[in-house]
Amino acid sequence: MTTTGDQDKPTLLLVDDDEAFRRVLARAMERRGYAVTTAADVAEALAAAQQHSPEFAVVDLKMPGESGLVLIERLIELDPNTRIVMLTGYASIATAVEAIKLGATHYLSKPVDADEVVAALNKVEGDSSLYVSDSPLSVDRLEWEHIQRVLAENDGNISATARALKMHRRTLQRKLNKRPVKE
Repeated sequence: MTTTGDQDKPTLLLVDDDEAFRRVLARAMERRGYAVTTAADVAEALAAAQQHSPEFAVVDLKMPGESGLVLIERLIELDPNTRIVMLTGYASIATAVEAIKLGATHYLSKPVDADEVVAALNKVEGDSSLYVSDSPLSVDRLEWEHIQRVLAENDGNISATARALKMHRRTLQRKLNKRPVKE
């Protein structure tokens, strides 16, 4: 965990298990005027947040151990005013909905740059002019979304999800290790 501090800068907790990404994004956010604290997992992030509650947080969804969804809930319990952006390479409708329900203010799919993160952190209202596609999701994307929804319903339990989907657990794990289909 690294901390750079200046009392006048807004505080940002950056949580991602990818060390290189975390380091690059932390530097970029510092250049944009944030005092950044980094963490590699939920436990490390909670320890940092309990010492000093951040004004902003950028939280990765998929990390070893507990997921970023758990962290969102705990950060909101510590300080309901923390503005949280969920960041993930495994985007799905189910996880986006859950992140927002738990208290995240925005949800971004990787890859992103620091300017997109800053815009998401500062966005307070929805955008009714957002583009709505005329074509439905592909079958592969629908499958990914369905798996993510059932996984969320089973609290991330892969064995229970496999049973609910009537699928072998290893097959489900292979599907979960793939990146979602882009639309």
